[in-house]
Amino acid sequence: MPNNKWYTIVFFPILLLEFFASSAQVRLPQLIADKMVLQRDTAIHIWGWASPSEKITLRFNGKRYRTSAASDSTWHIWLRVMKAGGPYTMDIRASNHIVLTDILIGDLWFCSGQSNMVLPMERVKEKYPEEMAGANFPEIRNFFVPTAADVAHPHEDLPTSRWMEANPNNVLAFGAATWFFAKRLYQRYHVPIGIINSSVGGTPIQAWISAEGLKDIPPYAEKAARFRDAAYVQPAPIKPEAPIGQHPDQGLTEPVNWYDVNYIPEGWRSFWLPGYWADQGIKGLTGVVWFRKEIDVPVSMAGKPAKLFVGRIVDADETYVNGVKVGHITYQYPPRRYEVPAGLLKAGKNILVIRVTNTSGKGGFVPDKRYELTDGATHIDIRGDWLYKVGQVFLPPRVQPQNFSAQNEPTGLYNTMVAPATGETIKGFVWYQGEANTGNPGEYRQLLPALISDWRSKWRQGDLPFLYVQLPNFMEVQYSPSESQWAELRETQLEALSVPRTAMAVTIDAGEWNDIHPLDKKDVGDRLALGAENIAYGEHDLVSSGPIYRTATVTGHTIVIDFTHTGSGLMVKGGGDLHGFSIAGADKKFVWATALIEGDKVVVSGNDLPDPLYVRYAWADNPKDANLYNKEGLPASPFRTDGAP
Repeated sequence: MPNNKWYTIVFFPILLLEFFASSAQVRLPQLIADKMVLQRDTAIHIWGWASPSEKITLRFNGKRYRTSAASDSTWHIWLRVMKAGGPYTMDIRASNHIVLTDILIGDLWFCSGQSNMVLPMERVKEKYPEEMAGANFPEIRNFFVPTAADVAHPHEDLPTSRWMEANPNNVLAFGAATWFFAKRLYQRYHVPIGIINSSVGGTPIQAWISAEGLKDIPPYAEKAARFRDAAYVQPAPIKPEAPIGQHPDQGLTEPVNWYDVNYIPEGWRSFWLPGYWADQGIKGLTGVVWFRKEIDVPVSMAGKPAKLFVGRIVDADETYVNGVKVGHITYQYPPRRYEVPAGLLKAGKNILVIRVTNTSGKGGFVPDKRYELTDGATHIDIRGDWLYKVGQVFLPPRVQPQNFSAQNEPTGLYNTMVAPATGETIKGFVWYQGEANTGNPGEYRQLLPALISDWRSKWRQGDLPFLYVQLPNFMEVQYSPSESQWAELRETQLEALSVPRTAMAVTIDAGEWNDIHPLDKKDVGDRLALGAENIAYGEHDLVSSGPIYRTATVTGHTIVIDFTHTGSGLMVKGGGDLHGFSIAGADKKFVWATALIEGDKVVVSGNDLPDPLYVRYAWADNPKDANLYNKEGLPASPFRTDGAP
């Protein structure tokens, strides 16, 4: 048998040759893949990596292109301008051979933001059931970018993902707002539509801007510069403590578990569901609370599969039907929609039990959501009287968790989820974000234009169309004129329309008071598409927006408001009186106003206000009955004439 030294001498050069051979092979970015959509009517950038001087030949749509990898291992090819069409095959040959299939030429949009841009069609399937069954649009394609964050430096490629065509199964994973946006454009122009959805819930705008883009915003520029220090970026980790109870959960440690059908509830108290336990006698509790209700199921429903809707719960839940766990969710935002298997329901008495875990804030059941048990034919309302008992009380953590999170820091998401896509030739941008910045709305006035400028400079395609969503109505209705950080942020979004080739979708009527993730994503997508039709597709005569405040003129005891985007005229949606206007004098103490439409203007007056100076419209977190629209059915944007404080 040969000795080990002989093996070392023989096999080392073989392994070395294999290493150099593999490193020479062409590698493509995640976006250049099967089923991709490439941008029509402009030169198309195709790029990748290979060993320096590696020769690459690319064939596509009857043309051949050649290049060589540069000294930094990158290579670039620009495909000729092409009209919409496909499917095509792309053949790439170097030391390896890559064949990409089912490629379309159409319009490609880069869509980004936070959770309302992420929110998938799966979350709105009960609201739009016809969309699931009818989603046979193979020329609409979606590329969802998985979350990754890094403040240290820009990455060369996106996290691993793939292109998906729209069908009834795949569409569940499409972002809902982008689906309706893409579908409207496809049905109007009949060209393939590609969506790159690069979004992360709960993230601030500064995380999506490059270090260069933040250079004129000192607090964030300084922080981005400090991120070059590895010790600053990676401080000594502090592991957050798991919630610790004063005692174990009684509901799981007593001889009979509280979800068991044989358990007899003793000492339980009444609770009206939906509602929060802090409002019903359990003040200041973080921990585990159990809820129980007996319901009567008719014979017609017994044994059948059913669906249990338990609204939204703050925060986590485990839900049982007749002692069987039918579902659980670990955080507050998703709707609870649990499948009840066939054979579990019985005629007569059935027991529902919900174990709720809350770690901060007000725990319980969000009002005005869907709470019912149904088999599709019979609907049992589960709201009303329940019983509750505290199972566990959490102690405050002894060690506070570390606050640093790269996805919430300046450049943290630009580096990983934007920069690697800037080589892609696109039609434009779609942006839906702002909720995470409402705590400091004034700075958004600088941050949003900075993001627009930054992305346009990085893509190097000129003033690409930039479409964005103004924040919808949210939180409790304010019945008296008051200040609002959400209204202030909407104002900064309105002001961003001064940036050329931008369009804003007003959604002040598309929100929900009790849900930061409203389900009405069709109005959002359709209104974004109207903006695209106007600024990206050249339909300049199209009424693409609701009324936008232009000027205010004080005339005696009234103030006359002039608007752009009035379309074929102003109107009060639903008829009746015009609501949502408030008025003030020099003291800026606003009171509700009387407002009347006169032609393309609104005349505002205060009955007891002799010298009015300022007007506000829909100036609230959740403005009640704001009903100024144009006759094309598009809502007016909130505004104020008194300027930023």
